[in-house]
Amino acid sequence: MTCCEELCVTVFLMASYQAPPVPAAEPPWDGADISVERRFVPESCPRAVRPGDFVRYHYLGAFPDGARFDSSYDRGSTFNVFVGKGQLIAGMDKALVGMCVNERRFVKIPPKLAYGSEGVPGVIPPNSVLHFDVLLVDLWNSEDEVQVQTYFKPEKCPRTVQVSDFVRYHYNGTFLDGTLFDSSHNRMRTYDTYVGIGWLIPGMDQGLLGMCVGEKRIITIPPFLAYGEDGDGKEIPGQASLVFDVVLLDLHNPKDGITIENQHVPESCERRSQTGDFLRYHYNGTLLDGTLFDSSYSRNRTYDTYVGKGYVIAGMDEGLLGVCTGEKRRIIIPPHLGYGEEGRGKIPGSAVLVFDIQVVDFHNPSDSVSITVNYKPSNCTVLSKKGDYLKYHYNASLLDGTLLDSTHSLGKTYNIVLGSGQVVVGMDMGLQDMCVGERRTVVIPPHLGYGEDGVEGEVPGSAVLVFDIELLELVSGLPEGYMFVWNGEVSPNLFEEIDQNHDGEVLLEEFSEYIQAQVDSGKGKLAPGFDFEKIVKNMFTNQDRDGNGKVTAEEFKLKDQEAKEQHDEL
Repeated sequence: MTCCEELCVTVFLMASYQAPPVPAAEPPWDGADISVERRFVPESCPRAVRPGDFVRYHYLGAFPDGARFDSSYDRGSTFNVFVGKGQLIAGMDKALVGMCVNERRFVKIPPKLAYGSEGVPGVIPPNSVLHFDVLLVDLWNSEDEVQVQTYFKPEKCPRTVQVSDFVRYHYNGTFLDGTLFDSSHNRMRTYDTYVGIGWLIPGMDQGLLGMCVGEKRIITIPPFLAYGEDGDGKEIPGQASLVFDVVLLDLHNPKDGITIENQHVPESCERRSQTGDFLRYHYNGTLLDGTLFDSSYSRNRTYDTYVGKGYVIAGMDEGLLGVCTGEKRRIIIPPHLGYGEEGRGKIPGSAVLVFDIQVVDFHNPSDSVSITVNYKPSNCTVLSKKGDYLKYHYNASLLDGTLLDSTHSLGKTYNIVLGSGQVVVGMDMGLQDMCVGERRTVVIPPHLGYGEDGVEGEVPGSAVLVFDIELLELVSGLPEGYMFVWNGEVSPNLFEEIDQNHDGEVLLEEFSEYIQAQVDSGKGKLAPGFDFEKIVKNMFTNQDRDGNGKVTAEEFKLKDQEAKEQHDEL
């Protein structure tokens, strides 16, 4: 039985089908061959039907007077058949040859190339000329293979898809006539799968091999490498060729480790990061296709963390080891060392991550102040000590060279009493044992500087500080615990000398005038670098033991007369 016989008989036997009235038999037609009118031919026709091909097509079958006897549209499915193998009436076998997908033909078939003098009882009278309006939907051959057409390939392609790789890609899936049946874009989610291990239809397994991230290709798959005779039971009919327009977004293998690409390594790298160090770094985080998901630059704040302690994802913990301050590197992290199958926030599941990092500084909690002497005068006998009054110039910067502050730009020195808490602990340490004219570089870790909080708007939290210092002046301080000392013998009638009106009581004003006179005459010396009034008031308060604002002879004592040592005494 020919294919059209098969069609017509099928239609005839359908319980719901009402056969049209049988038209009167036409006079025999003397035409020796079929008549083909090409009513629509697509601009692109990469392939035409040849004998032996399998085709899927829609048709309307009618008699010359327009009476319809059959239609594939009414059944809601194409007619599927091999061409040139006797499965169709001879005229249709000839009419289909040379057709393109999406081509429409109007075909007249004489009786001798159709159902001849017998016809099809109850459906097609004997010696009937048949008209077919045919639209070709699909075309393939049993010898076909997967066809791959790459229409975009990145200039750089360091790696291509291999068997057992895991990929993330977007696709539009269409039939050969362009009808869309599925799209990952519409779901706004990539299709994620292993390649070459049977998770995909065989044709897609083949079509993805060799792709680069960012590559775009069209993969055409014959049905025997797709969903075969039965289709998928939903959107894809049986014996359908499939066309996938694919863009590869991501690629990794479960055996992958991190990849490090050094982009800039400073010429001088005295120290490299180790497990337990605390790092401050900037980064841009992207997916493998270049999509930005996060950036510390956009927040204008470094990312600060310990390394090798599990505070960051495993791949970053590994990628931050061995870096120098100022180094720039790219760290590529597979998902099993990143955020895994679930992803996080803007990071999709199973995504490879790319971090372009710049190391700003790092330190270890065990670090102390580092001092490098750049210049020391030949005469360097007087060294700074706790209590000395120092005047110095400095340039303050971060470890990456970012300038924070400079006394040179202010045009005046910075003045402190060493060891009095007027500067951060690290600076107090860095200024010890320095002589006038000496220049040194002092590196201060944050726990001896401004700590985790920093100084808002000036010093970032957890920042290592670098001070280039030049000591310009040193005034020796007093022994520890003293704010005032005598340069000579102390008068045995000291209280009487201070009590100028001899009323047996010393007021703050009397006390202040006396101390000022001793300093002016060179008989006494105040601790340098402190406010005179504050020092005198502290000294007076310590003598005013009952707190009534007056010092009596009974209250008044010199420091060596105290049973217990106190500060700020005479």
